[in-house]
Amino acid sequence: MSLQILTIPCRTDNYAYLAHDSATGATAVIDVPEAAPILDALARHGWQLSDVLITHHHGDHVEGLEEVLAQAPARVIGAAADAHRLPPLDIAVSEGDEVTIGSETGRVIDVSGHTVGHIAFHFPDSGAVFTADSLMALGCGRVFEGTPAQMHASLAKLAALPPETLIYSGHEYTKTNAAFARTVDPDNPRLAARTDEITRTRAAGQPTVPASLAEELETNPFLRAHDPAIRAHLGMTGATDIEVFAEIRSRKDRF
Repeated sequence: MSLQILTIPCRTDNYAYLAHDSATGATAVIDVPEAAPILDALARHGWQLSDVLITHHHGDHVEGLEEVLAQAPARVIGAAADAHRLPPLDIAVSEGDEVTIGSETGRVIDVSGHTVGHIAFHFPDSGAVFTADSLMALGCGRVFEGTPAQMHASLAKLAALPPETLIYSGHEYTKTNAAFARTVDPDNPRLAARTDEITRTRAAGQPTVPASLAEELETNPFLRAHDPAIRAHLGMTGATDIEVFAEIRSRKDRF
């Protein structure tokens, strides 16, 4: 049985997620930007928190943790490589380690680049991966601590997951990401159609995440550094994929 996953808007543009295993009653929260919306959702559904999965140390992903744990004690799981700057962990994990939410097993993926030590959590039985600020809908996180090569390699790991996988990312940045994507991939009809769809979705007050990996592979320029049309548009036909990726990221930083 797949996890039941709820998208929880937090702060101004963050998302947390509750993942509930009805077979056991276990419930995990993935990142804790803000306590009140998470505690409200737990109470509304009558779920008891069992686990907290932390993707990285940035404040907008952990600031609500102390308040949540005060009212809903739970096991805290995060990256061993980031443990020195994360809240106290009960379990420190690295790439390839397994994590469980009740009866469902997930796998840890090192997606360093945005930060060094950033991790994602992939739950194959549910077809879900929680990527926070690595792979985002139509984008990727700014490369604060890693290198473009490191971020490109991290995104390649995520791109290799089954295409039906749903990408649960950490922010509602999709409308801006779409506007930028069209500046580097202007002749992509699927991107144009998705941009219109995003406009309608946001106008209705609905989140644009999760998004399918298949859709990202067709429209997200950060996964498409190999694409001949993007390379030609950038004047980088003979460049390496990493060089093209770095140029796209640099342009997005200035957008």
